[in-house]
Amino acid sequence: MRLSLPFALPDRRRTVSFVLALVVEALLILVLLLFGPHLTPAPKPEPRRATSFSLAPSEKEAATAPEHRTKAHAAAKPASGATTPIPPMPPVITPPKVPTPPAALPGVLPITLGASDISKLKSSASNDDGAETGTDSKLAYGPGEGPGGQPLYNAEWYREPTDAQLNGYLPKGAPPNSWALIACQTMPQFHVDNCRSLGESPVGSGLGRAMREAAWQFLVRPPRRGGKVLVGAWVKIRIDFTIRPAKAEKSESGPQPPEE
Repeated sequence: MRLSLPFALPDRRRTVSFVLALVVEALLILVLLLFGPHLTPAPKPEPRRATSFSLAPSEKEAATAPEHRTKAHAAAKPASGATTPIPPMPPVITPPKVPTPPAALPGVLPITLGASDISKLKSSASNDDGAETGTDSKLAYGPGEGPGGQPLYNAEWYREPTDAQLNGYLPKGAPPNSWALIACQTMPQFHVDNCRSLGESPVGSGLGRAMREAAWQFLVRPPRRGGKVLVGAWVKIRIDFTIRPAKAEKSESGPQPPEE
């Protein structure tokens, strides 16, 4: 018996150690279960149910609603069918054009006709066709003294030319108290043509040529002989140039230029 004891001790120790190890592991598992975090699954959300609401009108509103609809529909029909009248456009009134007076050219003298000029000759009545009645026209020169041997008569204005009609043909720096004398052939409707210069003062001033070029605007009565109108006869036209005083333009009663 004494000899087998040392061999039996190691088997007991192993058994005790194994049992202790199992006990320790069991304690550890128990501690973890008791004091460890608890994992609980999250609750599933419940599905929501769709809800609908309907507002039913009251009895008064249900009764008045069809009446309002019929009235609005009836009012919309004449409004859509009727067309609003378009007012007529007012006429456009254009203001009358006021003619601008022609500007005086620099260096041009105003024209004043003297007593010996044809504007002072007595005029006679005439009708629309140019036929005239009155005394016979006076000869400026003797028979045959006009161009081509034609008699030359003193002219008589049907309408005197204006300063604006003559200023455009006057040479610059025309001296005062100068004059131009031209001879023209009378034409129908009181016009003249085939004009030529007979004289001018001062000589070489070009006034005769200027008045000859401006003669297309002249309206002169044809001469008369024996009660007949001599359209085509030659007439003498003289125009004098003088400086008009400043007071004569402002007042009609002011001094007038001297007459020859």
